[in-house]
Amino acid sequence: MSYRTNEYGQPVGEALPDWTPRPLPSRVTLQGRYCRLEPIADRHVASLFAAYHQAPDSRDWTYIPLERPESLDDFHAYVASLQASADPLHYAIVDSVTHHALGMLALMRIAPAAGSAEVGFVVYSPALQKSTAATEAQFLLMQYVFDTLGYRRYEWKCDSLNAPSRAAALRLGFQFEGIFRQAVVYKGRNRDTAWFSMINSEWPRLSQAYRQWLSPDNIDASGKQRQRLKAFMPARGLAR
Repeated sequence: MSYRTNEYGQPVGEALPDWTPRPLPSRVTLQGRYCRLEPIADRHVASLFAAYHQAPDSRDWTYIPLERPESLDDFHAYVASLQASADPLHYAIVDSVTHHALGMLALMRIAPAAGSAEVGFVVYSPALQKSTAATEAQFLLMQYVFDTLGYRRYEWKCDSLNAPSRAAALRLGFQFEGIFRQAVVYKGRNRDTAWFSMINSEWPRLSQAYRQWLSPDNIDASGKQRQRLKAFMPARGLAR
């Protein structure tokens, strides 16, 4: 790794003379071909509640800091708490055909001065899991962070025991950075946290890979992929 030295001969990081703090994300709608991200709102309650309760149990919420709300009243209260939050900033994932909200995700630990944000609170219903829209939702948020807001770093963190989340991070192009031991206490238990990131210098190639994967040439009329995302990813271990 190359580095500069200061007047004392000490190694120092890359100079960023033109860097300025970036804007905070706002409650905008992000439109894709298969889904759109909308700021979480009361109108999403009924479809989200129904979508989440297609699952026979709450295993999809095991690694979320709270349990799945089991009544519509409780879910209304939960969504109200999400609406009131600016960080995390929560979005509903809305299907472009049915216009039903089928999942949620959020931008969190937003640091404009450093140009860094994390995607979190990712909860997909059975109807969204393993769909084209599920991947496009992640791309829409990445694109907003890097291309619109001009951030430098985008993070994914999860319980180190959450194997599906760790695999998803790698598939989506995040780089594994390590394990933070005993980083969190939640639901009465310890969490060692696995850290992943992508940075702005990687984004042009990752963005191109997503656009190729999402193109009509690769997604058939039924919404199924012809080639997997990893076929388009840079051959540098950014995805598997």
